[in-house]
Amino acid sequence: MNKLENASDIQLGRRVGSVLIFLFLLLGAVVMLFPIYMGLLNSVKTQSEMLTNILSFPKELQWGNYPSAFKKIHFFRSLGNTIQIAGVGLIGIIVCASLAGYKLSRTKGKLSASLFALFILSMLIPFHSIMITLVKITKQLSIQGSIYGLGMLYIGLGVSMAIFLYHGFVKSIPRDLDEAAIIDGCSEFKLFYAVIFPLLLPVTATIAILNLLWIWNDFLLPLLMLTNSDHYTLLLSTNMLFGEYSNDWSNILASLILAMLPVVIFYLFLQKYILNGIAEGAIKG
Repeated sequence: MNKLENASDIQLGRRVGSVLIFLFLLLGAVVMLFPIYMGLLNSVKTQSEMLTNILSFPKELQWGNYPSAFKKIHFFRSLGNTIQIAGVGLIGIIVCASLAGYKLSRTKGKLSASLFALFILSMLIPFHSIMITLVKITKQLSIQGSIYGLGMLYIGLGVSMAIFLYHGFVKSIPRDLDEAAIIDGCSEFKLFYAVIFPLLLPVTATIAILNLLWIWNDFLLPLLMLTNSDHYTLLLSTNMLFGEYSNDWSNILASLILAMLPVVIFYLFLQKYILNGIAEGAIKG
């Protein structure tokens, strides 16, 4: 009887634990999704309705806010600028970090360990502590105001985390593959792009998603770098709707929803790689 009672107590405890975990996760989901819900709700209201009661449902859906916001932020132009910046940043981060992560992982020695440690330590430096110096350097290099110059900055700022993930993931790839490819006559570069890099696709997808979300949603660095409104990203174009004496909240919220949609769609297609890539890259590192 004691064994049966103990078994039932254990099962009851597990069920209670599962329920508590579920409630905690549900609460977290509500907290995270509530701002998005409020944005969607108020993006189809009139300005007066929103200012009267932001929690109420609209008396009549104002879908015209979206075409209006579309025109005001020059959506296609801003979207193209954002895609170019994100493209330069992502391609640079993936190419540089994958090569560096592979080489540092396969090379044993004090120099390799020291370089890897420097990359990891650079992740601890807050951006706000270097942004003034960074802006001065971009002026001296004549890349301030350039879309591609901004993309290069994202490469420098994002490569450390990517190297950390690649470095750990490469350790899960047997060295026998390297040796077999070299015996077959592969050069070191051909070994990397023909044998190793295809095996890095899961962590590459993770790095691409994480950095795309960061670059797409970043506001401060484009604000510091881009001086011409024709080069503005989606968020900077939306910021132009904030006036000195009044704010067009209906169009602002509609603009934010429009800016959010492309990256959300991209994330939904590749979300399964995030946890797998981070777990394998971090734990094996």
